[in-house]
Amino acid sequence: MRNISLFLIVSVITSCSSLNKEGQAFIEISKENYQDQLEGFWLGQLIANWTGLITENDKIGNIGEIKTGDFYTRENWGKTDQRSIWEDDSIDKSNIKIDFVLKSEDEIWGSDDDTDIEYMYQYLQNFYETNILTPSQIRDGWLRHIYIEEENYLWVSNQRAFDLMLEGFEPPETSNPEKNEFYDMIDAQLTTEIFGLFSPTKPEFAIEMSRLPIQTTAREEAQEIAEFYVRMYSNASNTKNLKSIKEKMFWLANESRSKLNNNLYPSKMYDYIKGLYDSGIKWEQTRDSIYYRYQVNQKDEYNITSKNLYCNGCYAAGINFASSLVSLFYGEGDLKETIKIGTLAGWDSDNPTSTWGGLIGFIIGREMVEKEFNMKLSNKFNIHRTRKNFPNDGIDTFENMAKNGIKIVDKVVLEELNGKIDSENKLWLIPK
Repeated sequence: MRNISLFLIVSVITSCSSLNKEGQAFIEISKENYQDQLEGFWLGQLIANWTGLITENDKIGNIGEIKTGDFYTRENWGKTDQRSIWEDDSIDKSNIKIDFVLKSEDEIWGSDDDTDIEYMYQYLQNFYETNILTPSQIRDGWLRHIYIEEENYLWVSNQRAFDLMLEGFEPPETSNPEKNEFYDMIDAQLTTEIFGLFSPTKPEFAIEMSRLPIQTTAREEAQEIAEFYVRMYSNASNTKNLKSIKEKMFWLANESRSKLNNNLYPSKMYDYIKGLYDSGIKWEQTRDSIYYRYQVNQKDEYNITSKNLYCNGCYAAGINFASSLVSLFYGEGDLKETIKIGTLAGWDSDNPTSTWGGLIGFIIGREMVEKEFNMKLSNKFNIHRTRKNFPNDGIDTFENMAKNGIKIVDKVVLEELNGKIDSENKLWLIPK
């Protein structure tokens, strides 16, 4: 694994501390660097999303002893993709390889459910010029930008929430377990981790911003898991002096872990998987152990298997969280290695890859993401692949998407974080 610690020290830490005349401590964050980091978020997330989609729901476990082929291993990287649970023999897979999906400069990235709702929320916050979206604003946004009759790229909890909106309900009623029986299926990390980037170094306000978007589709442990990722994204701008991206990722994870309820399964999953990583066993062994502990034996009160759901809840918040921790720990902050492990780990594999691709992409910035793959990559994004009614026929650029993110942070810094904007030096000054 390559060492990019030096880059982290000299380029990634975009913030530092200072004192004003009154002796108040501020965190200084470069807006120019943040622009590159937001572009890196979108690019890293899209690479990871489309790479993870290759193996999405190929390997979900069969509730029994693991046999050869039940799960992918590192040996499958670069080999032929196998059929997912919904693909039949009529689909030719012979030319599809498990490898990085990269778009050259003359191509356009397409949206998917790991990117499109985040894009929509960013658009809505600028459209309404608000820091916290209201229930009606969220409902109106979903109804305006999501297809009703055509394929709409929504599943389980997201689809049920949309159906409830069509019936007249608004968030948070759309995730009420009495109305939405899928409230713990597909945790809201798919749609809300970006709120952490709108509140740099201040995770508690990021949680406040994201609470209603999270509760649009998630409750209970699924809500807590989504908040775990929001906190990591917000703390990614923290000034803490760390020597490597690995240290940064582990510190971010540990900070978010400290906010988990010790009595619920997400915290127990985290501690169990971190312990397996620390023991030195291979990631495949840890993944297999997760399968036995949580799907076969239903430990730590994770009881999805007893519900007899389709594909044994392969899209559930809990198993996705557990799988994401495998690629988080074993990827050790390396973008390519993290995406590889996330893609091969199993279950809803585009979900964890997108989360970590976006976070690492943000930490290192777009320029470094491109250096990781040794090529100039497309900066264009087509939101209309999955959504509708956006400007410019749905074609956007990472530069413009990042600028729209900067606008939100400007408002949040001034109106919510008691901060200032140093226009001359292009800095945000956020109280420590």
